[in-house]
Amino acid sequence: MSKLKVLMATVAVVLLIAAGAPAQFFLARDPGVRGGPAGAGKMLDGLTPSQATFFAAAQEEFEESDTLDEGLGPRFNLDGCAGCHSQPATGGTSPEVNPQVAVATAFGARNVVPSFITLNGPVREARFKYTAAGARDGRVHPLFVISGRNDGTADASGCTIQQENFDAQVAANNVIFRIPTPVFGAGLIEQIPDRTILANRDANTLVKAALGISGRPNHNGNDQTITRFGWKAQNKSLLIFAGEAYNVEQGITNELFQTERDETPSCQFATTPNDVMNTDGTSVDVLSDTLRFAVFMRFLAPPRPSPNTPGGFVSIARGRVLFGAIGCTLCHTPTLRTGPATIDALSSQPANLFSDLLLHNMGPGLADDVLQGDAGGDEFRTAPLWGLGQRIFFLHDGRTNDLRQAIQAHKSFGNLRFRSSEANVVVDRYNILGESQKQDVLNFLRSL
Repeated sequence: MSKLKVLMATVAVVLLIAAGAPAQFFLARDPGVRGGPAGAGKMLDGLTPSQATFFAAAQEEFEESDTLDEGLGPRFNLDGCAGCHSQPATGGTSPEVNPQVAVATAFGARNVVPSFITLNGPVREARFKYTAAGARDGRVHPLFVISGRNDGTADASGCTIQQENFDAQVAANNVIFRIPTPVFGAGLIEQIPDRTILANRDANTLVKAALGISGRPNHNGNDQTITRFGWKAQNKSLLIFAGEAYNVEQGITNELFQTERDETPSCQFATTPNDVMNTDGTSVDVLSDTLRFAVFMRFLAPPRPSPNTPGGFVSIARGRVLFGAIGCTLCHTPTLRTGPATIDALSSQPANLFSDLLLHNMGPGLADDVLQGDAGGDEFRTAPLWGLGQRIFFLHDGRTNDLRQAIQAHKSFGNLRFRSSEANVVVDRYNILGESQKQDVLNFLRSL
């Protein structure tokens, strides 16, 4: 396709939008979290009876809260996976009521709730951009400690470690936040071949270039295969994702991360690593918690869209067309296919994730100045949109619960530190839509 044809196609879209725009009698609004059934949280269709048994056992463990004698802490963000991943069902994202507020002082713990953690705000983890010496940091700094906690399984009254000074870091503008990513359909994402991701990247290159869109994969440092999990696509597999989260978020060491992050002797109540395979067990009993978490995510079905709400089928259909016409699907790719897999339910399947799984420059407005793998301080993985209709909080830090604000946050211009967002032109094309057309787009997004 020639550059002239690309320009003509762009002009044609703009004229089509302008011609179809009705008189402005209202302002488009986010319809809000879609009601009705969750349409998520179930196991994949096509699993064998044995695989279904493993899924049930894995889900049970995913939904449990951990205690001191199981290795919780000494520093942690929450005491269970499902606390972070519960909206609209187990495996989702941050719930309406933040469980971090209650866990801060549960069982006599003496934590102060940081200012950025609120009862009706998102579950968050905190990372510092730089160390006190001025070197890059980027690590997760756990919010809470077990000091004073007595949950009936162990007594941490003798543990005297203190929380970090988050107020000082906030005042120094040195803290960035991340909210939980949903893990629905994660097994399908894991099975998308690298060649499929690269072929999709190389499709429509002239159109992407005309709109300022590029995108590149993040890579595993050892074998250079494409990583795909996390806000910056920094993790390669669900097992690594599970093991790291267990250690970082709950402080529970495991076979992948065997060393305590805080080795204060008076704050240890379980052998290290805390979670390992049960070599005396059989069948499901053999699996460590970490393996169970990976199995749960791998066998968890993708969310089902609801094409009749909100706004009705016609509005949603129009919104889907507009979403593609203005260029959103150039990054939020509607479907990628999995390759051959050892699990038939995951083999050669469509993954309707609305993501290209690539890193994109998102501009200084969203930049967090944290490096992860190949990802720069202004780069993020295209967030999968499946299940978006029932999410409460948006963007990597949960700064808004309004889709309109989330869309506008995709636009910002470069400065001396960060590049311009690759989404700038596409957001401009969204902004020239008529209000009823914007409403169609928003209705479509909330149907996912």
